[in-house]
Amino acid sequence: DRGLCDYVRKWNDKYAYPRLHIATTSEAMHAFEERHGKEIPAFAGDFTPYWEDGAASSALETAINREAAERLSQGEALWAMLDPTNFPDEDYYQAWRNVILYDEHTWGAHTSISQPDTEFTLGQWRIKQAFALDADQQSKDLLDASMKTIQSDEQDSNTLMVFNTNSWPRSDVVFLSDDDLEGDRVLDSDGNPVPSQRLTTGELAFLAEDVPPFGSKNYRVTEGKGPTDESLEVEGNQLISPDLKVVLDEQSGALTTVFWEPIQRNLADGKDGMGLNEYFYVSGSDPQNAVRTDAVTIRVKENGPLVVSLVAESHPQGCYHLNREIRIFQGLDRIDIIDELDKRKIREKEGVHFAFPFDIPDGQIRLDIGWGVIRPDHDQLPGACKNWFTVQRWVDVSNQDYGVTVATVDAPLVEVGAITAETPWIEHLGPTQTFYSYVMNNYWFTNYKADQEGPTIFRYAIQPHLMFDSADANQFGMERSQPLIAVRVPDDAPEAPSFMRVNPTSTIVSSLKPTQDRKAWEARLYGASGMPEKVDLSFSGKKDWKVYRSDLNGGRSERLGNTFEILPYEMVTLRIE
Repeated sequence: DRGLCDYVRKWNDKYAYPRLHIATTSEAMHAFEERHGKEIPAFAGDFTPYWEDGAASSALETAINREAAERLSQGEALWAMLDPTNFPDEDYYQAWRNVILYDEHTWGAHTSISQPDTEFTLGQWRIKQAFALDADQQSKDLLDASMKTIQSDEQDSNTLMVFNTNSWPRSDVVFLSDDDLEGDRVLDSDGNPVPSQRLTTGELAFLAEDVPPFGSKNYRVTEGKGPTDESLEVEGNQLISPDLKVVLDEQSGALTTVFWEPIQRNLADGKDGMGLNEYFYVSGSDPQNAVRTDAVTIRVKENGPLVVSLVAESHPQGCYHLNREIRIFQGLDRIDIIDELDKRKIREKEGVHFAFPFDIPDGQIRLDIGWGVIRPDHDQLPGACKNWFTVQRWVDVSNQDYGVTVATVDAPLVEVGAITAETPWIEHLGPTQTFYSYVMNNYWFTNYKADQEGPTIFRYAIQPHLMFDSADANQFGMERSQPLIAVRVPDDAPEAPSFMRVNPTSTIVSSLKPTQDRKAWEARLYGASGMPEKVDLSFSGKKDWKVYRSDLNGGRSERLGNTFEILPYEMVTLRIE
């Protein structure tokens, strides 16, 4: 405001008090602190916001955008490992811009509920939706481009290089599309067969073990079948592995038993006929009107030896159909859930929820938020929202001895204890070991979708564990959102050693990419354990790596060296030369 200076001068010439002083925000806050700092009460905690429930009004695009963001992070790491000098900064800027503009909380169509079919509303939605769809395609193109320097153009090559874009060693199932390679037998680099299976979808699945951080392992696909193994069983409504027994309720399709062998306990709470992954539909806004699914049909989909799965099929209220697939794996002790929901077009107010009630006595719920972990009630500021929470990747329920971590891959909203959306604002949440994944709604009266018709997939994963470990939970959540990546390479291509290793692995690298000046790499580290840690970095290739704390422009700040301290849940951005 050009007139501000004249206004302040005239005011001070005319009045003795109060005196006006033009100041920066920093100057104003310093003055405020000097005068009143000792009088101001201090509060710490999460001010959980009230606006995020709108993300469930366009659940498909929200899921697409979440996956695009994870894929962009993985692509950046691959460019850093394989082709840093050609990193496409501008393309990544545009892709991240689209991710962020979709995430921005509304889309400006004030008539979206009152006049959902007008061109004004539809045009606004096309723009908003395009941010997610464009980010999705850009993330796929950039990921593919990151591996061009190593990809094989030879159709007779049967070698796959499997990349781990995380900062700790990983073992996981790799899924190849049905047209990637012929053959069902997979060999490691020493010629040993690994567990593999051709799925009913046509995909080839195999188990990749101990893939090094920011490195790769090679596998070869050949004709023939994978090794036989009888450690998995699927029969009727049961899935069984050496560590897990999962039972689906024959009426609801929910998981009424998750028996974990190491502690000899069923972790699912079946009281009141409930179960894990139970479908609830609320017609209107009163949770008392919630209804469950109609009768289900349970069938075997995958029959081993690497993957066994059951599908519960139904036609519940609010949907044309609902298919819930439950998978367990050889060599892994997690449960994967794939809920495919084909939504009806309904403009009356409604909500869709999946229940996760656990039987973990005295269990505490913990939520993964941006750069931190909170316990509902305990770690929230007064006035924070308690009707719903937005998580990054996971929810944990555990007591002092054992618990479960649940990855919520596609749906970020959760309710604690009960279906609490559209109820009076909650002031206190009591102890509970139950949460609901809040996946769809149309409760807003402006700015969000009036309906959402068609198929949407919601993926979850359940990992039983002993004592809660924040770093383990963070790693599990990232693994479910950032899969191992396989690419066909020449048969003589060498495996890629770890570009970078972090010790201890409980300090996580959340981002790795080349710097804009192409003279270094930018790595963002996160103290995921919640404990102070002494971090040691090591690198492949040359020996004289230099590590600096990065400034805001990616340049050098404080010289750290390869060993330094990181605080609980601290984020540190490094420049590595």
